[in-house]
Amino acid sequence: MKASVEVICYMVRPMKNGEYPLMLRITKSRKRKYVSMGMSVDPKFWDFDKNKPKRNCPNRMAIEKLIATKETEYNNLIIDMTAERKDYTPQSLAQSLENKQQSRTVEEVYNRLIADLEKSERLGNAAVYKYSRDSLIKFTHNTLDIPFSVFDSALLKRYEDWLRIKGCKETTISQLFRTLRSVFNKALEQGVIKQENYPFSKFKLSRYDTHTQKRAISKEVVRDISLLDLTGERFYTQLARDVFLFSYFGAGINFTDIALLKFGYISDNRVHYTRKKTGKPINFQLTDLTKGIIEKYNCPSSTETDYIFPILSKWVHKTEQQKRNRIHKCLGHINTELKTIAKMVGLPDLTTYVARHTFATVLKRSGVNIAIISESLGHSDLATTQIYLDSFENSQIDEAMKNLL
Repeated sequence: MKASVEVICYMVRPMKNGEYPLMLRITKSRKRKYVSMGMSVDPKFWDFDKNKPKRNCPNRMAIEKLIATKETEYNNLIIDMTAERKDYTPQSLAQSLENKQQSRTVEEVYNRLIADLEKSERLGNAAVYKYSRDSLIKFTHNTLDIPFSVFDSALLKRYEDWLRIKGCKETTISQLFRTLRSVFNKALEQGVIKQENYPFSKFKLSRYDTHTQKRAISKEVVRDISLLDLTGERFYTQLARDVFLFSYFGAGINFTDIALLKFGYISDNRVHYTRKKTGKPINFQLTDLTKGIIEKYNCPSSTETDYIFPILSKWVHKTEQQKRNRIHKCLGHINTELKTIAKMVGLPDLTTYVARHTFATVLKRSGVNIAIISESLGHSDLATTQIYLDSFENSQIDEAMKNLL
């Protein structure tokens, strides 16, 4: 059933000036939604039979112009949704038009997305959109206050060429375009653009080679790292080795999730946590080595709410931004110290990511189903790397992890 749209003088409660508000009434399937027009009228100047201002209404021209504009906007949206066979309610119709009005330009959609992400404390994702937005602002000579229709496949190709001239790597270019495509998808959902103006139907992102260079090391080298005598070395050097080994023997847990681990997450000889990046619940079995690392940082005064590793403090790092800043700073220190450890075992380089990649590679070589692991830690889209842990039975993971050394 098609919705009907009409403007009425809403005779429910008078305003302070004695006038009544003008409301746009949307009706569909016996459901109604009232949307304020931002104007009011004295009832004596309103024709209730024709739902329009009388000829002697003081501001008749302004009211009629507003009515025509609003009714046209809603009727055009109804036509579009009907043509695209999209179901809608009076409430969703009003919301769609509000989104469309508030997010008409590329910059407005970016800014709304970033604000929503920051409000929900998804600061990592917000940073990705900021990076994409700022890159486009530089490309377009300091302005994104432009309609989406400007971005056709030809402009996207020029943006790609500009990024290459700037020396951006393939993975960076891929991330920037995937983020931009996500913004276009949001604009499409909100009705800001139409499908025929969607440039990514022609501009395919499969053109980018984003296979990450293999970074795994052998389990023999991992053993050498675990046997290093770091007595007398700096605190961060020892912490770097502990973090690396905990990641490798902890089912490839990444640095951010290591930093967020609390003693209360341990039960039945397993670590249970929720991946920060994806929100996926994950658990893995503790080994003698990982239990030893945890015990090393366990103080007599530690409680279930204390962080396991000396990276975050529940007393100091309270907000998401404070945690994010601290983790980023510590990761830099850890990776610097891992370079020192790399030299000790004859490696050209070593990072926390190598531990994750090595974990997946060793499991693959030990015979774990390749469809489950799917080169888990080597994919450019790291959000997929934890999928195999979701579908793995604990017994399968536990058995496979016996092959880590």
